[in-house]
Amino acid sequence: MLSLTSPWLVNDKPLLLKYNGKFYCPALFHYGQSEFYGGYATEPNYKELVLYAKENSVPFFAIFPPIPWSPIKSQLTAEGAPPYPPSSAHWLGTDAHGRDVLSRLIHGFRICMSFSLLLSLIGTFMGIVIGGIQGYFGGKLDIFFQRLIEIWAALPFLYVVILLGSIYGQGFWLLAVIMAAFSWIGLSYYMRAEFFKIKNMQFVKAATVLGMSHKRIFFKEILPNALTPVITLFPFSIIGGISGLTSLDFLGFGLQAPTPSWGDLLSQGLANLYAPWITIFTISALFITLMLASFIGEGIRDAFDPKSGDRFE
Repeated sequence: MLSLTSPWLVNDKPLLLKYNGKFYCPALFHYGQSEFYGGYATEPNYKELVLYAKENSVPFFAIFPPIPWSPIKSQLTAEGAPPYPPSSAHWLGTDAHGRDVLSRLIHGFRICMSFSLLLSLIGTFMGIVIGGIQGYFGGKLDIFFQRLIEIWAALPFLYVVILLGSIYGQGFWLLAVIMAAFSWIGLSYYMRAEFFKIKNMQFVKAATVLGMSHKRIFFKEILPNALTPVITLFPFSIIGGISGLTSLDFLGFGLQAPTPSWGDLLSQGLANLYAPWITIFTISALFITLMLASFIGEGIRDAFDPKSGDRFE
């Protein structure tokens, strides 16, 4: 939730700016350079604007975010060539293009989590529906779907990404659609088995005898009792989404530059071994995120497991 505020709290645009007696909110609204000085409609560099105001004795007041660096703008004011090591200005240093590593890590985390949650929700929904239909109806319908799934699962995922990316370009939504088209397969196997098992239990047969519709039996009687694989696999689906996007970005088949990406930072770290802070901080962020996601998954599984804890003691 906190990472969703990164476009405002981790950026080089002031949260509040008072310039020449007028108030502005650049973090939320776009202002042209002509609003302050010059005749251009493009957005000004607000840090340069502050220096301009000081040099020309223009009254101003600015409140910058806690991390006042854009994830896509290069900072080349220091001596030498980037990547620059950690300093008081750039706490985790900069990458090979002079962009703040901490800013790119935070924005990259937001993109990774948004992508992974979206991917997990779509994959979980498709896995439940397709696997549940197979297990509930069985017979020829199940065999037909199973053969199609086996053929679909045999497609080389990376080649599909490369092919579609070369045709339609690399983007967030395209990657989400492609990965979601493959992510549901594993869960569908478990849901198929659960529906096969539960549909033969006495309470389901009683509901059938009472004349309940297939829709009610599917969603009200069987599905709530078949969610164990969903609860167990959902956290690992999130971990897989983060790892998958990072891997594609590392290989160059993920999000387009200059989108903040952990995979891009890892690629830069490999290309600039003399700047170890890029690799160290990126791997640390990735490790902590995946570890905490795993712990949260374990906690959710224990919370929904009626046999865990001391509740029966």
